[in-house]
Amino acid sequence: MVRIAVDAYGGDHAPHAVIVGALQALATLDDRVHLCLVGDAPAIHEAVAQHTKALGMSSAWRARLTVQHASQVIEADEEPVRAVQQKKDASMVVAAKLVRERKVDAMITAGNTGAFLVAGMLLVGRIRGIERPALAPVVPTLDGTGVLVLDVGANMDASEKQLVQYAQMGTLYRQKVHHMPNPRVGLLNVGTEPTKGNKLTKAVYEQLRQQSDISFVGNVEAKDILQGACDVLICDGFVGNIFLKSSEGVASTVFSALKTEMTQTWWASMAGLVLRKRLRAFRRKFDEQEVAIAPLLGLQGLLLKCHGSSQATTIHNALFRAVNIIEADVLGAMTAMGVTVEGGDKST
Repeated sequence: MVRIAVDAYGGDHAPHAVIVGALQALATLDDRVHLCLVGDAPAIHEAVAQHTKALGMSSAWRARLTVQHASQVIEADEEPVRAVQQKKDASMVVAAKLVRERKVDAMITAGNTGAFLVAGMLLVGRIRGIERPALAPVVPTLDGTGVLVLDVGANMDASEKQLVQYAQMGTLYRQKVHHMPNPRVGLLNVGTEPTKGNKLTKAVYEQLRQQSDISFVGNVEAKDILQGACDVLICDGFVGNIFLKSSEGVASTVFSALKTEMTQTWWASMAGLVLRKRLRAFRRKFDEQEVAIAPLLGLQGLLLKCHGSSQATTIHNALFRAVNIIEADVLGAMTAMGVTVEGGDKST
């Protein structure tokens, strides 16, 4: 059995978008998957009944859905540490505790990112031997394989050792989840030459070059990432978050500009009609609702963060992603990695 907790009150469109996405996923996921919606129980039960009828779902799935009551909600603008410590009955906190207590195998939220990171560190805890967790979304690339980026905001100032561990975790993730036997690891930098970058990136370059358990392809410039220059991209959370938000902004601007151009004249509108199917497929490839899902790697349990503006589609996709990660036993592989790292540290 696979058990997943969903923070029903996390995100801009909660609880209804979250509940609809969870129900849609439950209707199509394997019968072994059980979901637990966390939040205001009476309201959730009412919403489930309403959306079940609207979606035309049968009652066969009801045994696979439970509700865990939580009386509080962490809002988007709350200070993360204070919120997690003071709101002990918040839906996100309760969901994280379910992971810590091994009552569920994973949790998903679209709520406050800072609180999510704090809950992961304080309530679930790091894998022994791994210094810092990394928030790791897959950013779409033109070749369709995507690039796993570690880190995009969990750890703003990373050390050499932490960046090397990101490379090792990223390699394991792509091997286990995406079945890439030898994923290419790149280091985000201002140039491809080994001598480029600041003191940290130069030192990390040398460290990564010596690792026998990863396939290091060297420095990667930001302009080459979406072309598929590597399968795993390593950077600290400050740089990674800027890269991610910049990519989202460029994609949104390009699509908006295309839409405007396609409606300027009658012949442009005709061309748009002819290309509509292909343009929609291209947009879906870069749609944040499709890809805005990031596991927090390096913890003793599986926590996934969705974009704050997530709609039902993202929650649906996040649940399938969680099942894939659980079935691939990524946590087990990273736990073994942490033991190896710690053992190596003790012997030096």
